[in-house]
Amino acid sequence: MIPVTKSYLPNIDKYKAYIDSIYESAWLTNNGVLVQELEKRLKEYLDVKHIILVANGSLALQLSYKALDLTGEVITTPFSFVATTSTLSWEGLEPVFTDINAESFNVDPNKIEKQISNRTSAIVPVHVFGNPCDVDSIADIASKYNLKVIYDAAHAFGTKYKGESVLNYGDISTLSFHVTKLFHTIEGGAIITNDDDIAEKVRLLMNFGIASPTSINLIGTNAKMNEFEAAMGLCVLDEIESIKSGRQKVWNTYEKAFSNTQLRLQQWNRDSQNNYAYAPVVFPSEQSLLKAEKALKDNDILPRRYFYPSLDTLPYLDKGQVCKKSRELCSRILCLPIYPNLSEIEVQKVINIIKDM
Repeated sequence: MIPVTKSYLPNIDKYKAYIDSIYESAWLTNNGVLVQELEKRLKEYLDVKHIILVANGSLALQLSYKALDLTGEVITTPFSFVATTSTLSWEGLEPVFTDINAESFNVDPNKIEKQISNRTSAIVPVHVFGNPCDVDSIADIASKYNLKVIYDAAHAFGTKYKGESVLNYGDISTLSFHVTKLFHTIEGGAIITNDDDIAEKVRLLMNFGIASPTSINLIGTNAKMNEFEAAMGLCVLDEIESIKSGRQKVWNTYEKAFSNTQLRLQQWNRDSQNNYAYAPVVFPSEQSLLKAEKALKDNDILPRRYFYPSLDTLPYLDKGQVCKKSRELCSRILCLPIYPNLSEIEVQKVINIIKDM
């Protein structure tokens, strides 16, 4: 079987060595030494001011909303993983969808302003598949209307924009370190900010609001990463360049094979570079997608309709919004298998099945 992705497992002896150190110290959680080490190394690798490790990417978003005291309506994209929207609803916020740019797959900044009301408190764009949004235009809109910006950067690990980390844009950026991601800690996530006060507040929020052994300053929750996950992250980070290289090779093969076909690839931000986190392709129609999906599955290859469905169709929101470009893209996009040890023969098998339909 060839899955759409495969969990990356680093050198087992190195991981066991970290586990031995955890057993020796008996420090399993609560800002352990490995969490501290991973934060330090990721801060340097990603070139960011503050990075705060948390239990998962959804909690990273929820803590961000709390840290910025969001209320009312939040403008976001319908073309994303459901967590972008569900975390807003979970926190009592009202998602307001803005349709996407059909080429970049990201929210269209030209359509944001007409969605802003006197109840809007923030914009939550997504760097879809790691492709940077039009961060400059979004910053201008946020400044004009005094809105907060939280980037769901779950897919944008290591992505740069104009030579610097795309994570440095907005009031906050969040990452997911789920096991399916380019970089992972089994489960996990992170909050990135350049603001000292926001970073301090997030650290309180993620630990029940506890400021010291004798003081609790605000309402918080438990969002801490544990030492076993940090150990995995340290091992994966040691091998991240090899991981990226392996994925790039797979992506380049797909790009070459499909460049002169009816299939369309994502238009990447020209001031950035693909981080090879995903391999999405857009088919001419939903019918052709379904035909390809069946042919692949018949050969034990498991692609994924990602993202599907468009989030403006979720029944529990019932806002009556229709984002036509997002719905159309969702009906025609398929993510193909991509992971470091996917062989050239396996990649070619995927390509041949699609081309021979």
